[in-house]
Amino acid sequence: MAKHSTGSKKKSRIVKLKIVVERLHRSLLLGRKSNSYYVPEDVKEGHFAVMAVGYEQPKRFVIPLSYLSHPRFLQLLEQAAEEYGFDHAGALTIPCRPCELERIVAER
Repeated sequence: MAKHSTGSKKKSRIVKLKIVVERLHRSLLLGRKSNSYYVPEDVKEGHFAVMAVGYEQPKRFVIPLSYLSHPRFLQLLEQAAEEYGFDHAGALTIPCRPCELERIVAER
């Protein structure tokens, strides 16, 4: 019985992750189509900006789209969706300490 519960939770998390990735993808595509959307010069094609907001000073990162398949980064996106939603302008806000995001980025 416990296995069924664990499997159900895992499926629920996968569905949530898919929703987060789809919304991020849609927001990135909308940014390209709109002339009023400003993309900073340091955000190259195939990248997106995130703000790591933890217990220390927030820090901005420019992350390659390939990180959308990194398991720990996907967990952070899920947490961001739960905490902040997608109704704000600017960089995506990630609920983690900047040093934690630096470790994730250094893994690749």
